[in-house]
Amino acid sequence: MKAIACELPARHDRPLGRFSRTELHRLVIEQGVTDASASTIWRWLHDRSLKPWQQRSWIFPRDPDFQPRAGRVLDLYARRFEGRLLHPGEYVICADEKSQLQALARRHETVAAGPGRPALVEFEYRRGGTLAYLAAWDVHHARLFGRCEEKTGIEPFGRLVEQVMSSEPYASAKTVFWIVDNGSSHAGQRSIARLEDAYPNARLIHLPIHASWLNQIEIYFSILQRKALTPNDFADLEALAARIAAFENSYRRVAKPFDWTFTRAKLDALLARLADREPQLRLAA
Repeated sequence: MKAIACELPARHDRPLGRFSRTELHRLVIEQGVTDASASTIWRWLHDRSLKPWQQRSWIFPRDPDFQPRAGRVLDLYARRFEGRLLHPGEYVICADEKSQLQALARRHETVAAGPGRPALVEFEYRRGGTLAYLAAWDVHHARLFGRCEEKTGIEPFGRLVEQVMSSEPYASAKTVFWIVDNGSSHAGQRSIARLEDAYPNARLIHLPIHASWLNQIEIYFSILQRKALTPNDFADLEALAARIAAFENSYRRVAKPFDWTFTRAKLDALLARLADREPQLRLAA
């Protein structure tokens, strides 16, 4: 039964994407594996930490330079760069865009939660358009910068950079490291030249492909989404932009550096495990 639970339903000619407890019980009964009840099977699975009805996405790193590029970013989080400690006048900024934020005006007002029931959000809505939110986060000093734009792109991102680099201490800093992903607004060597020509004390650091999870600004975006943008009930784009700006100002008053624990050593261990696993998965495929 345990072996079957660790297989995909298609291996048993079942038109299912994943097993439920009921489907698994039906299969093992039909195949004569056991005559145990569904509750007994659930207990067996529970005792072995097997949950075949759950799933999560994953992807192997495909950037040939994933390890050195990711390691460089993790070193910056640890206040190191190319084997040396960062100077007090050097700063690390994480930046990105949150695009296609919609303003969905509900047909009826959202009702606050009451005794014994959750808040009520009307299902039907009117679309009020979309905007983009760009933000930058000082990793070690918990300073937040943000702006709403009509859309993402090279020019909106340039305005975010100017917003940071025209203020102190960044304007007169020894070096300001900008950590970004490979989005079109700041991708490739041209983006490096564009930033560093405009700001001689700036240095653009690209994450590896498919490594946005290493960008600390994504943590703030997650907080913003959970605390300020859910549920989505905004009369128009002005209301949406006002909520974002108000939350940003509120967050600044309590912001602290994130307790980042994923180090270069942990990255090396993770990549070693993936390297061991990849041949097995390719063989299984």
